[in-house]
Amino acid sequence: MKYKTVQTQARKSIALVAHDNLKSSLIDWCKKHHTALSQHSICATGTSGQLIEQNCDLEVNKLISGPLGGDQQIGAKITEGEIDFLVFFWDPFEPMPHDPDVKALLRIAAVWNIPVACNFATADMLMASTLLDQSFSKRIPDYEAYLQARQAN
Repeated sequence: MKYKTVQTQARKSIALVAHDNLKSSLIDWCKKHHTALSQHSICATGTSGQLIEQNCDLEVNKLISGPLGGDQQIGAKITEGEIDFLVFFWDPFEPMPHDPDVKALLRIAAVWNIPVACNFATADMLMASTLLDQSFSKRIPDYEAYLQARQAN
């Protein structure tokens, strides 16, 4: 795979997802980081997004519920360059009926070089990063070069 370097925007697009047992934790985290989050664009899977809007006074682009495809919607936004980082509080103690969806989302985030926080400590560190409010360079797959190589064969 060939790669290219792109610039992120100073105003980030942040995707928020939480499994049922961690939705209250996500709400607490959003309240803790309300001021910073309000400076960025937020999207979330259905129920998480609704709870964030109701409890945190933040505007959220609400997608559909995770088990119904919201994880895939976020994954599609990542591939289209519309998400800058992902906060995904998944519950390591509960079986996940949509485990393949979770793995697919985490894989797409890794492919497209998106920072991912799966717990409070990492999410807090991302919010404290000096890169949060400024543009920075990152390496992503060069899809145009990939297509050209495939068409040449």
